[in-house]
Amino acid sequence: MIIDAATLDPASTYRLLVGAVVPRPIAWVTSGRSPKPTNLAPFSSFTWVSQYPAMLGFTVNRRPGGPKDTLRNIEDDGEFVINIADVDMLAQVHASSEQMDPDVSEAEMLGLATVPSESVGVRRLRDAPVSMECIHDRTIRFSDTGGDFVVGRVVTWHIADRVMDGTRIDTRLLNPLARLAGPRYSGIGHVVELPPVPGG
Repeated sequence: MIIDAATLDPASTYRLLVGAVVPRPIAWVTSGRSPKPTNLAPFSSFTWVSQYPAMLGFTVNRRPGGPKDTLRNIEDDGEFVINIADVDMLAQVHASSEQMDPDVSEAEMLGLATVPSESVGVRRLRDAPVSMECIHDRTIRFSDTGGDFVVGRVVTWHIADRVMDGTRIDTRLLNPLARLAGPRYSGIGHVVELPPVPGG
């Protein structure tokens, strides 16, 4: 099958992207400084964009009615937290993607405990194995329908001892949740470890 990208509408393009670019890590983002409620939402167009300083980026797709609460909070407050969920948090991650009123805290509604962060005013998820407190660096808009790419600089890390192997995070112990196409998710599955490539 050969498809001319110019013949696709936004929805068709999205379906092909989420089917081809898999599996995707999930940024489970808390945003909103007090007195605003702690907003919680998952974003699976997520990666790191700088090694040092550590900088993370994720795409927030736009809605017809305007920006999502996450983007509005980040641009108003200048900070957010990216939490990493493990496979045991699947049900809560999926449920937190539901669109809700801005005055509703998804974390509270789902029974997820939050605790104060160290360096930012946004609360983090207490039971997430990894949380990264971020200062908003920039937002890049690529198109009116394609979304806004939010970039933040990590200022504080929270890592559960149980997922650490010395100074490294052990992916198998972390057992992170990944997103596939549609309402489908996966764990990391079988892990193959090869010797390092010289100079790689």
